[in-house]
Amino acid sequence: MDELKRNENFMNNGLHKLFLDELADIYHAERQMVKTLPKLAQSAEHENLREAFASHLRETENHVSRIEQVFASLGEPARRKKCRGMAGVIDEGKQTLDDNKGSEALDAALIAVAQKAEHYEIASYGCLCTWADLMGHQEALRLLQENLAEEKQADERLTEIAKSTANVEAQHD
Repeated sequence: MDELKRNENFMNNGLHKLFLDELADIYHAERQMVKTLPKLAQSAEHENLREAFASHLRETENHVSRIEQVFASLGEPARRKKCRGMAGVIDEGKQTLDDNKGSEALDAALIAVAQKAEHYEIASYGCLCTWADLMGHQEALRLLQENLAEEKQADERLTEIAKSTANVEAQHD
């Protein structure tokens, strides 16, 4: 009973409202990435990078689903708030792609763009996890931690590809 009362108290406070706002932001960000990752994969020169983008697309689709589950676990309708941060990263990425087409540095540039997006998502999920834990939203916390772990893994995989091939080849341009 105490936990239920505690959760009810959090539903009406500023942190809970901030949590829902950030959740709506990352929901929009992830949906933007669902549209962007196929373009990154198509632009990649190396198969291992194309595969990394394709794999992360499947994960990102799951992230969207988990966010919808988080909203449901809180009894809230899933809503999106335009994520200006991710929109900026994607716009910058388009320019980077245009600037590096046909270059040996293309894959390194794609990785840099993707890692900027990953770091944005990691920061967002980190905050959401902290807040969910503080407010006792255990189901939300579990789902958000899954997304956070996959974002960190994607970032690590991109780093490995950058170090093993993309950055090395970019030096020869």
